[in-house]
Amino acid sequence: MWPHLDESKAGEYIGRKVLLCVSYLDHMGVQTGQMQWFGVITEVSNAKGIVIALENDANYCALPPDLSSLRPAKPGEYRLRATGEVVTDPDFIATWVCQEPDPNERPQDER
Repeated sequence: MWPHLDESKAGEYIGRKVLLCVSYLDHMGVQTGQMQWFGVITEVSNAKGIVIALENDANYCALPPDLSSLRPAKPGEYRLRATGEVVTDPDFIATWVCQEPDPNERPQDER
């Protein structure tokens, strides 16, 4: 469960640029892929999470409502590996890992 977000701090994040990096792992922990996006935070709430209007994708992204997932970015240029696009001076970097479950384990609620 995510910590309860202090929504009074939401205004400090609206309009800030985020570089989002997601690594995908198989059930053994071997990286199978990586995606990178960037965009601007448009909303921060417990109900919707951290909503990012992506600049390099037609969709939007909603992260869990956990502000600790946003790390301040160092000034400079960041090149996206897959596309070669350059993101200049993002305010934050968010890094996530998505790992596939072990196919031999049943979910808790099925035990």
